[in-house]
Amino acid sequence: MTPDTVTAGNSPIEAAKTVENLTGVGWAFDASGRWIYLSPALQAALGKTPDELNAWWSEGEVAWKQLLYPDDYERVAGEWRHSIHSGQPFDSEFRIRRRAGYGWVRSSGRAVRDGTGDILGWYGTSIDIDSFRATVDTLHDRELELSQLVDTVPGHLWRLTPEGEPIFFNRRMIDYLGRNVADIESPGLSRLDAMIEMAIHPDDAAEFGSTLNQSLVTGESFFMRYRLRRFDGVYRWMSSRAESMRDRDGRIVQWYGLCHDVNDQVRTEEALKRSEWHLQRLIDALPVNICSWTPEGALSYVSKRFLEQAGLTKTDFAEFAKAALDLIHPDDVEQVRDQAIRCIRSGEAFSMKYRRRGKDGLFRWTDDRFEPLRDADDAIVEWYGLSIDVDDEMRTQQSLRDSEHSLHQLVETLPALIYCLAPDGAPIYRSHKLSEYLGFEIEDKDEIGKHRLDVTLDAIIHPDELAAVKHKYSQSLPTGEPYAMRHRLRRFDGEYRWMETRALAMRNADGDIVQWNGVCIDIDDWLRAQEELRVAQRNLAKASEAASLAELTASIAHEIGQPLAAMVSSSDACQQWLSGDPPNVERAQKALERVVRSANTATEVVGRIRALFKHTPEARRTQALDAVAVEARDLMAEEATRRGVRMECRIEQDLPPLFFDPIQIQQVFVNLIRNALEAMDLAADRGMLQLSVRRDSKRVYTEISDTGPGVEDPEQIFEPFYTTKGQGMGMGLAICRSIVEAHGGRLWVERNDPTGAKFIFDLPVEGQEA
Repeated sequence: MTPDTVTAGNSPIEAAKTVENLTGVGWAFDASGRWIYLSPALQAALGKTPDELNAWWSEGEVAWKQLLYPDDYERVAGEWRHSIHSGQPFDSEFRIRRRAGYGWVRSSGRAVRDGTGDILGWYGTSIDIDSFRATVDTLHDRELELSQLVDTVPGHLWRLTPEGEPIFFNRRMIDYLGRNVADIESPGLSRLDAMIEMAIHPDDAAEFGSTLNQSLVTGESFFMRYRLRRFDGVYRWMSSRAESMRDRDGRIVQWYGLCHDVNDQVRTEEALKRSEWHLQRLIDALPVNICSWTPEGALSYVSKRFLEQAGLTKTDFAEFAKAALDLIHPDDVEQVRDQAIRCIRSGEAFSMKYRRRGKDGLFRWTDDRFEPLRDADDAIVEWYGLSIDVDDEMRTQQSLRDSEHSLHQLVETLPALIYCLAPDGAPIYRSHKLSEYLGFEIEDKDEIGKHRLDVTLDAIIHPDELAAVKHKYSQSLPTGEPYAMRHRLRRFDGEYRWMETRALAMRNADGDIVQWNGVCIDIDDWLRAQEELRVAQRNLAKASEAASLAELTASIAHEIGQPLAAMVSSSDACQQWLSGDPPNVERAQKALERVVRSANTATEVVGRIRALFKHTPEARRTQALDAVAVEARDLMAEEATRRGVRMECRIEQDLPPLFFDPIQIQQVFVNLIRNALEAMDLAADRGMLQLSVRRDSKRVYTEISDTGPGVEDPEQIFEPFYTTKGQGMGMGLAICRSIVEAHGGRLWVERNDPTGAKFIFDLPVEGQEA
């Protein structure tokens, strides 16, 4: 060391030489900073003398500027100027140019002062520190490299005290946590506990603390996977390890740890586990059996369903193969075994359908397939097998085959000739019956350059209908309109028979025609029968005319017979009253009045018949129905008394007027009353005849009920010439119904409880003249 100041009595040169004796090198400057001395050793090393160095000196610069390394000059010159102006010691390290090149030196300079304290000059020494600086630079570089390594390593590095307190985080971990070790504090907690509370996931914190404490106590290595909180609050999985560093006595000095991000790996593992779980569940749930084995015969995998069907839990290949063969139907086992052995030996894929026994003991069809997996060298590395239950499919196929057979049989047994055409009309199918009828197959009429349909039609259609048939096809084929035609079709023996042919277009889901389906029905016999029927109908019409004339004659006789019978009855009554003793003139007078009325009625009936043939309008007029009903009752009262039948008449008041022919409606009343009286002749108890007239909003209803045996054929009794009376003509009810219907009404019969029949007819309230 040199003193900070040398007082008067020592010149800078003498001071420099004194230092030189101690260190081997020395130098001196005057008060302005010019060289005044440079030890021989320095001159030799630098290759410069003080005069040579001063020659480069200029005001404000350092006299040894040309010796300094350019990058060090400004720093060193500033320190030197500060010392010259202030008199403070000069101490600096810098690079200087020597003969062998630049090298590091440590230079120290002190001021020499006179008695008054003024600076006389400067002296000092320079020591070569090139090797030292090289060593320091190397250590610094290594330290920098180590620091960069610690900060750039793809992981989080940390250090703990022997007690477990965090003392260091590398840069990557600081960036991840968003804080350094010194920033981790929590009142009442150690730094380690604060670290756990702040950064470790709550679900992992307890296990992390106990595992780390176990390592701190025992000195064992620490390893754990846990979730570490990132600066943004997101937790990511980390895999962490820590080892203890010990001194020579084996005492733990500190702990070094590394944790690296395995979040993606953990998520992938979890995804793989979930995928494996789902795949396993899928395999277990699928209605298939899966297995695999190595070429050496080691069983690699068997699905749960397959094991359950074989009645096994865990097994080897031989045992599994034996159990599988035991489940095969006895009729199929030999073929399956031989085929499987052949495929395994040859390395070919195996595929076969056979019957296998299930848990319920029933055999079901199964489709078994297995094939090898080969490596790049085409060597088999593993066999994979799949077994699928196809029993329903096999049964469906068999059902389809049966259905197809049945459909074919149906087509062939239908009493019709079936054919199919392509969309353009070319024949593509004929039933066996049609082929037999025509005497040739579809292909037999093919001619080069001609359409198959035209050639076929020319061969089978009668020449008189050929043009019309072709025209109809030309309209239906392009438009899709149904084809329907009657024509004669040539049979194999040359005879033409009338056919009714119909064809419809069959379309796909897009509405395009894919096929025409047609049928030919032989109507030749039917047409002949129709012709015979027309002849018979003409003959029947003539017979009907004759029968109608007879029916009309019977009707006239019946209509006139009623008033004539009434006249006879009234005449007999009149004769009896006059023959009495004394004669009952009043009664006889009433009987004669009835004779007159019956005669008038007969006259009017004849008039109506004459009007009918002259096509004159009916004698209808508007009047009330009650008067006609009462008159009819009075006409039949004598006969009812003679037969011992009591008549009861119920007619509603204020009946609306109706538009009707009173003579014809009166005939209906009289005919129905007489029929009721005659029906009660067969009853043990003569009973009572009820006549009622009622109305609703639109119609007037008349009911005539008796207590006779009733009616067995409610509809047939209204047919002409049908009668249940020994002497009847069967025209009364038919004429009544005709009269009522001609007036816009209806006539029907119902059962009268507890016995008898009830004849009902109705007439519209508002009638119109026909």
